[in-house]
Amino acid sequence: MSKSGLTGIVSSGVRRVFLVILIAAVLVILLLPRQTQGLLDGISHPVAEILAVPIQALSSLDFSIRDTWNHYLALQGVYEQNLQLQEEIDQLHAKMSQLQEQLIVSEQLSALLNFQEDALMETVAARVIGRNATNWYRAIIIDKGSEDGISNEMGVVAATGVVGRVVNVNPSTAIVLLLTDPNIAIAGMIQRSRDEGIVQGTTQGLVRMKYLPPLSTIEMGDVVVTSGLTGDYPRGLPIGHIRQLETGDAELFQSADIQPLVDFSKLEGVLVVTSSGQLQDSELLPMIVPSR
Repeated sequence: MSKSGLTGIVSSGVRRVFLVILIAAVLVILLLPRQTQGLLDGISHPVAEILAVPIQALSSLDFSIRDTWNHYLALQGVYEQNLQLQEEIDQLHAKMSQLQEQLIVSEQLSALLNFQEDALMETVAARVIGRNATNWYRAIIIDKGSEDGISNEMGVVAATGVVGRVVNVNPSTAIVLLLTDPNIAIAGMIQRSRDEGIVQGTTQGLVRMKYLPPLSTIEMGDVVVTSGLTGDYPRGLPIGHIRQLETGDAELFQSADIQPLVDFSKLEGVLVVTSSGQLQDSELLPMIVPSR
């Protein structure tokens, strides 16, 4: 018999055996259902336990991925909301800062206008629009000039005291030398003792009162006011307080350092004295402070 013929007989026999086993299995299932069910249950239980492990793992992984994604979406929304809230907070801070600045300026201008109404002199209100940025001189620039009746040598004051003097005038602006500049000098007086002298700035940016009588009874804290002997300021405008005395046996005059009442670095508005009505002792302005 040939080899091919033998292979065909074997294959045909295998098919017959497989067919007989299949028919027997079907008959067993049909004729013995309870026994078959028990057998299948016994086989399916361990198989189910084996298959449950990867299925549960996949289910947990899916839940974890969904939970992480939901958290990401939620955090993304919170992040965007925080950005929006931060932007609104920044806008509110900017508005608050502007309102605070307007309040400060309004308070200063209100005090200045009140002083202008009470002062026995003619003045022109002006805003400070510039400050000297060099060390050559100490000055401010105001927004009023010759068109507003401003001229050189006019005195300049604030609600708290003397500021300086106009030294340069343009049609719409003017330069004011501050009291701390050494190129300005005004006639001053110790309010308590009535001793007179010259108030002048120094190169260090201080204010000093010079040429006081040698027998003057100056005390620390004495108030210094304008004497009214010149036409730029009326009598009785406050300048500052005596903060340090300088005396010497060989000196013909006394001198003293003054602490100005005006904070020149924070000036927002000033009054230019266009006509100085002289104040009597009984009419000294209410802003004059008592001696310390």
